[in-house]
Amino acid sequence: MKTTVYIITLLLFVSCQQKKKEEPEGAITKVDYLKESRADFDKRMAWWRDARFGMFIHWGAYAVPAGVHNGEETEFIAEWIMNSARIPITEYEDYVRQFDPQQFDADRWMQLASEAGMKYLVITSKHHDGFCLWDSKVSGYDIMDFSPYKKDVLKALSAACKKYGIRFGLYHSIMDWHHPDAQSINEPHYWNFEGGNKINPRFPEYLEDYLKPQLKELVEAYDPDILWFDGEWVDDYTHEQGQALYQYVRELKPEIIINNRVDKGRQGMQGMNAEGNFAGDFGTPEQEILATTSDFDWESCMTMNDTWGYDQTDENWKSTAQLLHNLVDVTAKGGNYLLNIGPTAEGVIPEASVVRLQEIGKWLKTSGEAVYGTQRLEKGYRQPDSLLYTRKKGSDTFYAIQMAELPPTITLENLLGNENTTISLLANQEISLEWTISENGKITIERPGDLDLSSWDNTKAWAFRVENAKEKL
Repeated sequence: MKTTVYIITLLLFVSCQQKKKEEPEGAITKVDYLKESRADFDKRMAWWRDARFGMFIHWGAYAVPAGVHNGEETEFIAEWIMNSARIPITEYEDYVRQFDPQQFDADRWMQLASEAGMKYLVITSKHHDGFCLWDSKVSGYDIMDFSPYKKDVLKALSAACKKYGIRFGLYHSIMDWHHPDAQSINEPHYWNFEGGNKINPRFPEYLEDYLKPQLKELVEAYDPDILWFDGEWVDDYTHEQGQALYQYVRELKPEIIINNRVDKGRQGMQGMNAEGNFAGDFGTPEQEILATTSDFDWESCMTMNDTWGYDQTDENWKSTAQLLHNLVDVTAKGGNYLLNIGPTAEGVIPEASVVRLQEIGKWLKTSGEAVYGTQRLEKGYRQPDSLLYTRKKGSDTFYAIQMAELPPTITLENLLGNENTTISLLANQEISLEWTISENGKITIERPGDLDLSSWDNTKAWAFRVENAKEKL
């Protein structure tokens, strides 16, 4: 028995000594963020899932030409004008030298976002044109050194976000038409959608010596809650680099949330990942909403008109009702809605955007509980007659949102009521509602006779709170 104890003790001593050799005293064990537990992931994503509604801002030197170069309108979206109009780098730099947004007011922007009911912000720190909206120490091609403005836009916006309780996020392009080590070697700084873009052998140096240092600057200086990557489709960028970049950013700030465009898994504009071990915390459908629900986190990013950056010729504005219906549709399917604005080169948010955001905010002020902190139903998130459902997390409180004119009666086919069920209209909770519950639990709500139907003319959305009910499975 004593011999056995001695052998075990000796083995433990040798094991400890070996561990000391492998892990020097004071060494920090590296966390593999690609193998994060489900519990840790859910905890990190909790605030984002509850937020539901965010503001996207595409803003940079492309707001100067605003969709028109040398008198000709671009045939593509405004922020791509350097590429679509084949503007040489030196000529495009002239637009950067004109970027002087004297009317920019970070407080006013974030006050509008707050009034609109938006809970987080994502702004372009650097788009594909390579121009940076902060004072980068690894590049002079930024708003402080290259433009006449000489003020830190990101610092002002991050401070305004804190003031209004809005989470701060940054969009950052992996693609860069201005940096020589990131350009296609057969057609410098242009991207050809039809192929033929030859890989630049210096791209790894760009990634390590330029892109990563800039990301480090952004995380350390502005403490963003979100990093929203784009431009990952370039042939130079690999899956392995995407995984490494995800790990790198999480090491800078473990609790940060990163979209799936950090890696190569995204399936086109549909935005969700193909099967495989791809990095990224949420999918990114662009200019579309998923046709149904998903077990993975996702966020639809969409414009108010047809372009992301400001375009002086684009007046094809979506109605407030359409934008709000998009928000409710996305929420009912379990996603987030990132709605874009494109400010002018002077720093002014177009009036059409302001009006729509204010009208959405008015609706959310009374009916927002049907959106924030909700979850999708297990099966019946929608009825064919423009009726959508959400559920307050962890409760028996449901919301039924009529996405059209309010009919004389509404039957909630996807919920079951009982003698304890209560129903109220979120837009006006003082109005007394009448409803009936059949023997099989089907709920039918009567439209109040004294309801002012014109009060939501701009939104066409009516939200009902249904307490003490169950989902019909």
